[in-house]
Amino acid sequence: MTTRTSTAIATAADRWRQGTVAAGALVAMAGAAWGSGAFGGTAIADAAGGALAADATLLAPASPAFGIWSAIYVALALFAGVQALPSRATDPRMRSVSWWILASMVLNAAWIGVVQAGWLWASVLIIAVLVAVLGMVARRLTLTDAANPLDLAATEITVGLYLGWSAVATVANVAAAGRDAVGADAAEGTLAAILALAVVSVIAATMAVALRWRPALAMSAGLAMAWGLGWIAAGRAEGDPHNIAVMWAAGVAAAIAFAAPFAAFDFRRDHRLEPVDLTDEDVSQRRA
Repeated sequence: MTTRTSTAIATAADRWRQGTVAAGALVAMAGAAWGSGAFGGTAIADAAGGALAADATLLAPASPAFGIWSAIYVALALFAGVQALPSRATDPRMRSVSWWILASMVLNAAWIGVVQAGWLWASVLIIAVLVAVLGMVARRLTLTDAANPLDLAATEITVGLYLGWSAVATVANVAAAGRDAVGADAAEGTLAAILALAVVSVIAATMAVALRWRPALAMSAGLAMAWGLGWIAAGRAEGDPHNIAVMWAAGVAAAIAFAAPFAAFDFRRDHRLEPVDLTDEDVSQRRA
């Protein structure tokens, strides 16, 4: 893992990065907020003929799910502010991820733009790239340590929430684009929806294992995935299209996404225990 050196001197490139990322984050988040329906823009649920509305497909989360964006935007604003602090100019972690996190914000704004234009398959491509970028950022965060709890929150919790939600949103986006392409009814595709949720469960478990050495990152990603999947389950239980089978599949997937990071962390701790020599006299006496 990368360690810090107190003698590092900030370069012009460091200062340029800090200023550009801070300003770019504000612009990208303002554009995303407007494109999502704030300040008079068209809400995403109403864009593209309602293809991404809560009742559009079997994999569409219920409307309250999108409240997570408030937490994500607050977290991104925290990151933008923390990385701009003079003391973070030479921080190896900030150097490693700042440009990529800004890229993820630009991609999110671009996704909103293409959805507003009604280009659903283009939105699938963009959100896939967004998830790939966030996955790479998560990988980079496993290679460098946070300097303090504030930096940990600004990076790991921010990226975890963003990545976890985006992973679930990708599945919903693909379902919406597919339904629009074939002209299917919102209630069709039960088997495909259940298989998609099974894949999401595997992805959630894989992420938990891969990120187990960064518990804040893994747990925030798992919680965000569980949030999205839980609202898919709620939507199929109480809203339209009503589908009990998909409700159960989404509920199980949500439980896996929630529990997997904690289980991976517990197993990680077990693996770090020192082996016990049962032939040791003191140990034998204690066991007796």
